[in-house]
Amino acid sequence: MRVVWSNGSEDSVAELARALLDALDGGPAVLPLDPRNPVAGDVRDAMRPDEPVEPGTAVIIPTSGSTGRPKGTLLSTQALLASARATHARLGGPGRWLLATPPVYIGGLQVLVRSHLAGTTPVVLDTSQGFRPEAFEEAAREVFSSPGPHYTALVPTQLARLLDAGGAGAEGFDAIVLGGAALPDELRRRAERAGVSVVPSYGMSETASGCVYDGVPLDGVAVRLGDKDRIEVSGAVLAHGYRLDPEQTATSFVDGWFRTNDIGRLSADGRLTVLGRIDDMINTGGVKVPARHVEDALTRQDGVAAACVVGLPDPEWGQLVAAVVVPASSAHPPSVDRLRDAVKADLGPAAAPKLIRTLDELPLIGPGKVDRSAVRRLLHDHVDHHDGDAEK
Repeated sequence: MRVVWSNGSEDSVAELARALLDALDGGPAVLPLDPRNPVAGDVRDAMRPDEPVEPGTAVIIPTSGSTGRPKGTLLSTQALLASARATHARLGGPGRWLLATPPVYIGGLQVLVRSHLAGTTPVVLDTSQGFRPEAFEEAAREVFSSPGPHYTALVPTQLARLLDAGGAGAEGFDAIVLGGAALPDELRRRAERAGVSVVPSYGMSETASGCVYDGVPLDGVAVRLGDKDRIEVSGAVLAHGYRLDPEQTATSFVDGWFRTNDIGRLSADGRLTVLGRIDDMINTGGVKVPARHVEDALTRQDGVAAACVVGLPDPEWGQLVAAVVVPASSAHPPSVDRLRDAVKADLGPAAAPKLIRTLDELPLIGPGKVDRSAVRRLLHDHVDHHDGDAEK
């Protein structure tokens, strides 16, 4: 196993790209890690780099390790290439990519794989000091200087910042694949008004990145609903297990299907709608409330930049609906009563959050992925204050 540290700088991305190409060609498996992650050392140790790697493994994508025991997803060359080929087939053919997300996560790593397949060199946006719209715009100009199609992959938070900055070149891409988190309806409408071509994707490390684009599975990918509407995925894009964890592998990968922790709905024509994670379904007073639906209702309101909704234990309701919101302007936070009334009007009284707290930003575990455990802990500390007033 080859451990490669990458902080998003051009040099570190180049080192990772060389190791990745070697792994795809049969060389040592790659374990990419970000030195800025405070638990990266623990994750590396949990992956036991000195022990033999499971056969057929090209890349091991680890969890952050911040929410429970770290685990590593085992991806083969075949799975990575199948995902990249299916992505190009859906988007309009191989093209030039801008890498704008950390390559230690599957979304960023796949930009490197897709570029390799396309026979192009990706333009690397240096994210070692964070994401800046002006730097993205400069990198986009370099991408556009070469023949297209032109692509990039972002998380919704990055897209929102680009739109806040007037687009910053985002409108020039033939497609922007969005992953890492759900795309709020209002953010999608903003992108469409700005002429930005966004493609929301659903997937994870276990599916070698996004495997469902705008509700439609990629070529070679099948989706079905299992027990209690749990989303299950099959196809050549699947990982072949978890690092040194045969028990979890046997539980999650069954007869060629990967059992996700998400619940969904399939339309008559096979289009997938992701309703949220299994543990994000809130049962309050006997009514099941999808947290994502409440988040969408909140982010549709003026003055709300982002939201996270969780269920908290409650002796009366079983669980109560609780939310944190990030105001678009810290000087003018939205009225809690207005937010609660808006959710009630959209989804019914059971969905209206009984506790709402404002934050300057949502805690994250990876690019654009909200740390819901941290949100629960934060709100639990204030559960006695759900008297109708937002707290800062």
